[in-house]
Formats: sequence, C-alpha cells, structure tokens
Amino acid sequence: MRVRVAMILTVLLSAAVGMSASADPVAAGPVHRPIVGMRHSTSSNWAGYAAYGASGKFSSVKATWVQPSVTCGSQNTYSAYWVGLDGDNSSTVEQLGTEADCSGGTPTSYAWFEMYPHPGYYINTVSVNPGDSYTASVTYQGGGRFLLTLQDTTKGTSFRTTQRLGSAQRASAEAIVEAPWSGGVLPLADFATANFSGADANGVPIGTFSPNLDPITMDNPYGMVATPSSLTNGDHFSVTWSHP
Repeated sequence: MRVRVAMILTVLLSAAVGMSASADPVAAGPVHRPIVGMRHSTSSNWAGYAAYGASGKFSSVKATWVQPSVTCGSQNTYSAYWVGLDGDNSSTVEQLGTEADCSGGTPTSYAWFEMYPHPGYYINTVSVNPGDSYTASVTYQGGGRFLLTLQDTTKGTSFRTTQRLGSAQRASAEAIVEAPWSGGVLPLADFATANFSGADANGVPIGTFSPNLDPITMDNPYGMVATPSSLTNGDHFSVTWSHP
C-alpha cells in the first residue's frame, strides 16, 4: 500500500451544482496524493481504512463524517477528510471531501474534489463548518467516468459532478484522514477526533473486504500521529490525532 499525499492545484468551480467542473485555475494549494510510504499499515499521509484488490474490483465508495474543529497554534497545519477510489495500490485517486487547515493561527475550512494526478477544485456550493455532517460518494459510471457527490446533511446543501479519468484502475476504496502534500507531506492539523460512519465500498460495509482491508495509521513527518479505531458494524470508525 502507498499512502496518498495531496498537492491540490486549486480551481474555483462554476456555481452550477450537477454540472461537470468548468473553471479557471487559481493559486496552487496542497494536493491529495496516493498513499505515501506505506509499511506495516503505517503511512506518512493517510489514516483510516482502505479495501484493496485487483484492477476493476471497486465501483463505488461512500461515507459520512462529522467535520472536526481544528486547534491552531503558530505552525501552519493541514488536514483533509475524504472518500475515494484508487491511491492505495495505484497511482491515481478519484476523490472528494472537506479540508480543515490552520494558517497564521486561524482555522479555515472548504470542500474540494480531485482526480489525481489532475488538479483539484474548490467546491463553492457546499460550505464547510465544524460540527456539520458530510456524506460523500464516488461511483464509477463506465467509460472512465466517475460521479462524485457531496452533501452537507446538516445544512441541506449538495454538489455533484461527473469527471473522467481513463487511467483509473479502481483497485482500492477508502475513507481517509489525510495530511496533504505540497513539496512533501505537510504538518497534520490537530483535529482531535474525526468520526466516520456508513463507510461502504461496492454498496456493502468496508469491513466486508477483510482480509483485503488495511487499517492505516499515519506517522506524520512532523511528529503527529493519527490512529484509526477498530471498525464497528463493519462501517463505523474514528481517527484520533496525537502528538506523542
């Protein structure tokens, strides 16, 4: 397994929900890459659960999480919460989720999608607020096309887009907390605990894919650690931040 680090070349989306992304590039930001440095279920940029298999095994992934509130200090730190296909044992990732970063001691949050290695895009139709619940899904539609959806189930806002990535292998499905990437893995923001539920792949609980299932612990290069809990009911888990 490889843990993904994301270097998101950000792009503002046009406001239309349900349309494929069409936008002009803006300043580059952190990217959400495939898993980095996976050894004995430990990575430098991912924490959570990934089911893996042969090319073409996975056609959908879905999960719900509660957006954490990050604690900011003097250091700029970053965190992403997402679901995706690929990236665990392949070089692409088809994904979307939310971000919670600290810049200059101030927290900032936003939603995004990314068809790595292509640039990422802001989702400006769904605001991101600590404590809100978000449900995201990625579904393969054939012909290299993927339907990506994100809902703020607390506020009732939503987003959907169809994107194409012909090189996608569909060899893994995951629900992840990530330390994004910009020239290297970035410091992981202190999110305390992120709670995931309904983590499904191919329409069944992700735990169904054991033993081809990895609980991934993040050992961030800056000393932070993110550790997943055991699965409950095959599809509920939490990820806990620490700085030993």
